[in-house]
Amino acid sequence: MARLRDKGLVKRLLVLPPLLIGAAVLAFAISGRQAPQQAEPSETARPVRIVTVEPTDFVPRALGYGFVQPGSIWEAVAEVAGKVAYRHPDLERGRVMQAGTVILRIDPTDYELAVARIDSNLESTEAELAQLAIRQANIESSLKIERRSLSLAREDLDRRQKLLERGNTSQVSVDEAETAVLNAEQRVQDLENELNLIPTERRVLEADRALEQVQRQEAQRDLERTEITLPFDARIAEVNVEETQFASVGQTLVVADSIDVAEVAAQIPIDQVRPLIKPGGELSTLSAQELSDLPRRFGLTAEVRLVSGGLRASWEARFDRASDSMDQQTRTIGMVVAVDEPYRKAQPGTRPPLTKNMYVEVELRAPLQSARIVVPRVAVHQGPDGSRVVYLASADNRLVIQPIALGTAQGDLVVVQEGLEAGARVLVSDLIPAIAGMLLEPSDVPALAERLRAEAAGAEALR
Repeated sequence: MARLRDKGLVKRLLVLPPLLIGAAVLAFAISGRQAPQQAEPSETARPVRIVTVEPTDFVPRALGYGFVQPGSIWEAVAEVAGKVAYRHPDLERGRVMQAGTVILRIDPTDYELAVARIDSNLESTEAELAQLAIRQANIESSLKIERRSLSLAREDLDRRQKLLERGNTSQVSVDEAETAVLNAEQRVQDLENELNLIPTERRVLEADRALEQVQRQEAQRDLERTEITLPFDARIAEVNVEETQFASVGQTLVVADSIDVAEVAAQIPIDQVRPLIKPGGELSTLSAQELSDLPRRFGLTAEVRLVSGGLRASWEARFDRASDSMDQQTRTIGMVVAVDEPYRKAQPGTRPPLTKNMYVEVELRAPLQSARIVVPRVAVHQGPDGSRVVYLASADNRLVIQPIALGTAQGDLVVVQEGLEAGARVLVSDLIPAIAGMLLEPSDVPALAERLRAEAAGAEALR
């Protein structure tokens, strides 16, 4: 047993030398190392996209939509009744017809007879007036003779009375002479009375003639109304009568649309219209004519565009007038623009004619404004106090949160009235969180800056 215990002790003693050697080596290694050094903190730059803003031309614009309507709509309403005796062979819906074309003719027979009957009455009245003039001349001649006879009868009576006073004639002779005077006076009186009635008879006949002339004009107008003629170059919209059918007075026979002008009443938001109008000016002193001339004074131009599938067409237009009221539900106002010669400006395959009820977009443009600072809408943010700010990259690439005052906003851009200078580098990337002074790694986007300038100057269609 003592021998076994001695062997166990020897084994344990054999383990100690390697442990002591390892501890010595470790102590030596530790004593030879230097203490670790603390690294200075590093800052990571955030990559962002920027545009460098420069003063540019800016064209205020507004976009609206509406339906095309013809400048004039003509309705052929029957003014006389009768059977339709003629209908133009091209009088069909959708046809374009020339001004002055006789499109319908109502049977004129009854109206021709009415004109002939009144002409006959006029001739009769004219004959009666001529006869009255001859009778007046005859009466005047007879009156002249009778007055001379009366003068002679009075002279004879006077002579016989003198002879009676001298006893050279009888009373019977004087009575006969007096009777002759009375008879002559009666004839003169009758002729004078008849002559005095002639002006009244003439006035009656002249009144009859005037009435017949009016009736003749009415009958002639009714006769002319049997022929219906297009007043202007037009496209036929409706035809409501056929040949041999009876047309009643007041019946709408044909509806035609003018082709010289097309109008669009585009509904445009009121907040888009405001930047188009120049501020200032006292309207209360303007006359009605001057007020009606305001559209020209505004200097607005317009463009009408049709986008349908793969077809894109545009027409130059002119701002004509504003509608008389605002739509309370949509907060829009109708701005009426006109396109001259919409049919003659058509180009087969590329630009169709502007036809009625075509849905189009209208872009209004105000005069160009120079040296404006514009930024993309995405570059504008809301500050903690509710104000509008943009993020700038400083010269040392640090974030600057810059308050700004906004002006007109249209499309993808907005005008900055205050707060930005030329050359400012504006961030167009999302930055969350945005901490003033944080380090940035900006990269310029010249293509975006070029598109921004083009959109501001009106080179691209407003969307």
